[in-house]
Amino acid sequence: MRGANGKRTAKARSLRKVENDAEAALWSDLRARRLAGHNFVRQLPIGPYFADFACREALLVVEIDGSHHADSEYDAKRNAFMNANGWSVVRFWNADVLRERTAVLDTLIAILDGRLNETVLAHDLTFLPAERSA
Repeated sequence: MRGANGKRTAKARSLRKVENDAEAALWSDLRARRLAGHNFVRQLPIGPYFADFACREALLVVEIDGSHHADSEYDAKRNAFMNANGWSVVRFWNADVLRERTAVLDTLIAILDGRLNETVLAHDLTFLPAERSA
């Protein structure tokens, strides 16, 4: 019988197998430290949630969303949980990852470099930086 960690690992593995086209495309740019040397993982369990992608060093969660995520109360609760636990969250639309991947990657680099560090709530981008104690 598997414990809680075994079940979470199995769920993360199953989520990795069903990624959509946008997730697969972005993963090709994030894997193996391809994005400015930053290490990303897929389907990282964080509390009761799973991050599409996460950079542990930067405490950054990257979510790739379809239209069913528009104005989602679940996502708002999830974002709040991530932020409360020290993780910044950035959300991109699937279509933007597929059509504007260079812009998506540039945005991620700006976040990782600390050049983008304030909340952004736009129709094509959500960035919620976690509060960091000085």
